[in-house]
Formats: sequence, structure tokens, C-alpha cells
Amino acid sequence: MSESTPTTPTTGVTVPARTAMPDGGSVLLLGNPNVGKSAIFGHLTGSYVTVSNYPGTTVEIVRGAATLGGRRWEVVDTPGINNLIPQSEDEQVARDMLLTRDWDSIVQVGDTKNLRRILFITLQLAEMEVPFLLVLNMQDEARMSGIEVDAEAVARTLGVPVVGTIATQRKGISSLIDRIPEAVRSTWRSAYPAGIERAVEQIVPLLPTDTPVSRKALALMLLAGDDHLRDWVRERLAATALDTLDAEVRRLRREYPNGIAFAINQARLRTVDRLLGRVFRQRERKTGPPWLGRFGSWSTHPVWGVPILLVVLTLAYLMVGVFGAGTLVDLLEKGFFQGWLNPAVTGLVDRFLPIPLLRDFLVGEYGVITMALTYAVAIVLPIVGTFFVFFGILEDSGYMPRLAVMVNRIFRRMGLNGKAVLPMVLGLGCDTMATMSARIMETRKERLIVTLLLALGVPCSAQLGVIMGMLGGLGPVAALIWGGTVLITLFLVGWSCRPYGCPGSGISRSRRRPGSSGI
Repeated sequence: MSESTPTTPTTGVTVPARTAMPDGGSVLLLGNPNVGKSAIFGHLTGSYVTVSNYPGTTVEIVRGAATLGGRRWEVVDTPGINNLIPQSEDEQVARDMLLTRDWDSIVQVGDTKNLRRILFITLQLAEMEVPFLLVLNMQDEARMSGIEVDAEAVARTLGVPVVGTIATQRKGISSLIDRIPEAVRSTWRSAYPAGIERAVEQIVPLLPTDTPVSRKALALMLLAGDDHLRDWVRERLAATALDTLDAEVRRLRREYPNGIAFAINQARLRTVDRLLGRVFRQRERKTGPPWLGRFGSWSTHPVWGVPILLVVLTLAYLMVGVFGAGTLVDLLEKGFFQGWLNPAVTGLVDRFLPIPLLRDFLVGEYGVITMALTYAVAIVLPIVGTFFVFFGILEDSGYMPRLAVMVNRIFRRMGLNGKAVLPMVLGLGCDTMATMSARIMETRKERLIVTLLLALGVPCSAQLGVIMGMLGGLGPVAALIWGGTVLITLFLVGWSCRPYGCPGSGISRSRRRPGSSGI
């Protein structure tokens, strides 16, 4: 392999490079959610892409082809991740793609404004000893935020190419295309507590050598409690090796009561923070109004947070369940479709298309235009649209994580997390819309539990009206019995799904350890 020292036009960074691969090279795009990976994938591949589910999952993988240095390369885009020790199905798929294939070049894409999140994944890639380069995207937003990153210092520390880009404006893309074949293995490493280092030394000799990633990285993932990886290793290790692994895990659990994953991630974050102190600068910015900070504290307060939570959930119901599912649906369905479009289309079809079969296909009770189009545009679109507008407001305002914190303890009893409160409340407006909003849950198991609970015990606005009408003549005792029965059903079903997965789903127990991320 010949060595050279090219200079990146975007960053001016000089790093070791390797010669371009022959035809058939492979590129894997990796990075946090919403950092511009898809935009970079589009610039690399154009429109020639295929979308498929990763085997055994519902996670979509996008593949395409790119011409790099006159050669044809395969490019694969992965879901956004925050950790290579999987906490969700998306992260497991991205990690598995690293474990099951030798990639010629891995392109890690990150948001320059969130360099700490970027480097947390970078350090794990470095420990895996895979060839990669780092793309610092969204540099225009970083400049507007007063953020400065010394890309040359980052590249010197990592020992890999670093390219700055603004994917939405195609800036830096040509430099990235030139540097993709130059991906190398990083020399950056983290120091771990002595007990963890001793356990790694015991486990590494037992692990298989024919894997695309280093055995030390595998050992750290196993110690951190990666149950999916343990199943993968169990097929490749002898029983005595598994006993040694279990013994080391038990010893470390006694030594680190806060969790082994927490100790590993804290060591990594200390390494990341040392580098951040040298390469990351942010000019002072004007802070928001004082009341905004106080409101943020109140929203997670054990007392004041409750009324704020009730107000937010009420607004969610009013915006989506009342305004979206009521006002907008009535306006579009009765005012536009039934009042104008459907009669006009029916009159035209009756006049110019007298064939009964075609007429019934287009218009009538089950017609494509008068029924299907009406349902899609007049009923589904307003509900889904208002939900995602409200959900976007919660995310952008920063209240979404606070909302999850306030109700997390309750929903943990059902194998869910605090995010599940949104589908549950929105189900009071429309169960179909609430089921679609279950996609905000991180794992397939959580999405299935939410869907099951919505179907079993959360009445939509139409059902709720009928139920309230029936209970009106029976008194408050009957209403309490009905409400208590619904709540008991929800908690029993959710609790029974929590440790083992929902019956018939094929989803086994999936534990999430506290403190496993630490970011």
C-alpha cells in the first residue's frame, strides 16, 4: 500500500492516506440522527437507489452506487444512531452492519454544533479499528451559533481525514468524494478504569479473530451488556469461554454498582471532553429571558411540573383531537369533498362514463375518488398533519424530553418510556392517528405494546361520546368502574408484555440499563 500526504481543500488537514480501492469498493454512511447523512448520500449516488428492510427487522436500509476516482463504489446509508452499544433497533442494525462486513470506507457524518455527540461515536469506531473518515456537516449553522472547531487538531488527534461540508449547499462534497478512498484506522483510544481493563485482557483472547472489528471493541460491548451481541458470540465461543465472560461481568457489577456500561461511557466521555477542550470554541451568546430558564426547571419539578404537563397534554388533545380530527376534517370532508368535489366528479362520470363497472370504481359509496381520496385527504391528512406540527413544536421548544421525564416512571411499569404518553393521549382523538404516531417509540417492541394498548383500552372521540352517553344514565359509580377497568387492563397488558415481549410478536426480552448512554 503506497502512502502519501494529501491536503484536504476544505480543512487544510494533512493525514496519512491510502490508494484508491479497485472497482467494487464499499462505503457505509454512519452518524447521529438528523445530521445530513441522507443529503450526502443523495449527492454521492444521485437518484439510483434501492430501499429495503434489514433482514429480520422493519428498519430501512438505503443502497446506491457512486463513482469515486473513476471507479464504481457501493454506498449504504444507515439509520441515525447515538451509540454503537445498541439501545434501539436502529442502533442494532447499524452496529450489526459493522460486525458482519468488511467496509472499505466508513463515512461518519456529524453536526458540527454537537461535536461531543460526534466524537462519542468516533471513539467507538476508532476502538473497532475500522477504516473511516469524519465529516463535519452543517458548518454554516455552526458559524451562526458562534461555534469554531479546529478541524486540523481533530484530524491530528484522530489520525483520519476530516472534511467540512454544508450538504444542503453542496459545499465540501467534491472534497469528500476525493477523500472517501483515503479512509484509515484511527489511533485515538480511551483509557478505562483498571477493573475494566483487567476484564478486557481476560476476555480478548477468548473472542473470535475473524471479525471485521477489533476484539477489544467486542469485549467492551459485551461487558457493557449488549445482549444481542452476546447471542452472536454464543454461537462462536466454547462453554468455558462463556463462563469466563460471565464471571468477569459478575465481578465488574460488584465493583461498579452504577453499571458497567455507565463506567465505560463515562471513561469515553472524559476522553472526548479532553479533546473538546482543545478543538471546540463557542463565542458567548445572549441567553434567553430569565423566565424561560425558570420555566424549564418548573416543567420537571415534581409538583409544578404536573400542572404544566396537564396543560401540554390538553393542548395536544385540543390541537389534534379537536381542531385536526374535528374542525379541519369537517371543513374538508363536508365543505370541500361532499359539498363540491364529489358531486362535481359524480356528475362528470355519470355524463361521460356510463359504464357501470368503471363508474362504481371511480365514484359511489366505495369509489376511488369519492371514498378513498376523501378518506386520505379529508380525514387522515388533517389529523396526521396537526400531530406532526404539534410534535415538532414540542421537540423544537425542548419540552419533549421534559415531558418524557415527567411520566417515565409510570410508563416504565408497562415496558415503555415517557414518550408513550403522546400516542395514549392522542388516541382519545383518533386511534388511527395515535397508532401512526407510535413510530416515535424507539424499539419495535415498544411500538407494538403502544399499538396493542391503543387497540384494547383507549377509546377514540367517537367511541368516547357513545360511552359517555351510555354512562350518563348510570351515575358516577358506573363511570368509575368503567375507567378503573380500562386502567387495570392497560397496566396488566403492558406489564405482561414488559419482561417477555407481547405474546405472538416474536419479540423477546430487551433490557435497557440505566446510565447506558451518558451523553
